[in-house]
Amino acid sequence: MERTHEKYDRLIDRCKELEPIPTAVAHPCDESSLRGAVEAAEMGILLPILVGPRDKIEAVAAQFKLDISPYQLVDEPHSHAAAAMAVQLAREGKAEMLMKGSLHTDELMGAVVRSATGLRTERRISHAFIMDVPMLDRVIIVTDAAINIFPTLIDKMHIIQNAIDMATALGFPNPKVAILSAMETVNPDVPSTVEAAALCKMADRKQITGGILDGPLALDNAINLTAAQIKKIDSPVAGMADILVAPDLEAGNMLAKSLSFMANADSAGIVLGARVPIILTSRADSVTTRLASCAIAALVAQARRENASKVVAS
Repeated sequence: MERTHEKYDRLIDRCKELEPIPTAVAHPCDESSLRGAVEAAEMGILLPILVGPRDKIEAVAAQFKLDISPYQLVDEPHSHAAAAMAVQLAREGKAEMLMKGSLHTDELMGAVVRSATGLRTERRISHAFIMDVPMLDRVIIVTDAAINIFPTLIDKMHIIQNAIDMATALGFPNPKVAILSAMETVNPDVPSTVEAAALCKMADRKQITGGILDGPLALDNAINLTAAQIKKIDSPVAGMADILVAPDLEAGNMLAKSLSFMANADSAGIVLGARVPIILTSRADSVTTRLASCAIAALVAQARRENASKVVAS
C-alpha cells in the first residue's frame, strides 16, 4: 500500500528552521546507521559526531558512497568504547543528542544508565513511540513500550511527564493523556485502573504538569470519540487522546506493534528522561521514519535549549 507521511514531514520541516543539533552517533558501522546520520545531517536536522572504529566507518562510507568528510570522527576501537565515548561527549556538552548506530541497544543504554559516568537525571528513563497512523488526523504517542517492564506508580508519573514534555516540544498545546486499562471504571481487582485514578489526582495536585490527564480509559474510548459518546464518558481526553500510556511494557509493545502491522502505522521513537534525547533507530526503519526520529529528538533538544535560556535569563 502506498503511504504518505504528511505528519512526519511536518515535523521534519520544522527542523529546517533550526540550527543542526550536535549529535554523538555511537558505532555507525553499517549502511543503515551511517546513512541515517548522513541523511539527517544533509537535511539540516543534526550535526553528527561519528564515534567508532575509524577504519570500519570509512570503509562503510566508501562502499555505499556516503560523504562523511564534513563530519567529526572520533576513533574508538569497538562498540563498548564507542558507546562510552558517545555518552561522555553528551556529559561534556559537546553533543546535545545521542544516536544509536550498529551496536546493541543494551550496549548503548548500559553506558547511558551507568551511575558514575552516564546520563541519568532525577527522572525515570522511558521510551516513546510517535506513531503515524493513517486513520488518525494526528500523530499519537505510545509510552512506554520499550524500557520499563513493570513500571511503578512513581515510574508512570515520570513516564507521563517525559511524554508531555516531548509532546509540548512537538507543538501539542496541553497534550491530552489517556491512561489505558481494560476498562474505564476504577476496579480494585485491576491494579492499573487504581493507578490511573491516582495519576489523575497527582496531576490535579501539580505532581504532573503541562497536560490534561484522564484514566482509566479503554483504548476504544481513548481514541474514538463515538465510542466515548456511546459509553457516555464525560471527559476532555476521551476520544481525543494525544498520548496513550500503557499499563506495562507488554501491553505497550503489543499496542505499538499492532498499530504498525495491522493499521499500517509508522513508528518513530526516542528515549526520554536522560540528560539528552536518545535516538533509537532500527535497520528495518524506512528513511522517513529514521528522519522523523531524528527530527523529534532535535525538537526536544531545541526546547531544552530554550528552557535553559529562560532559566539563565531569570
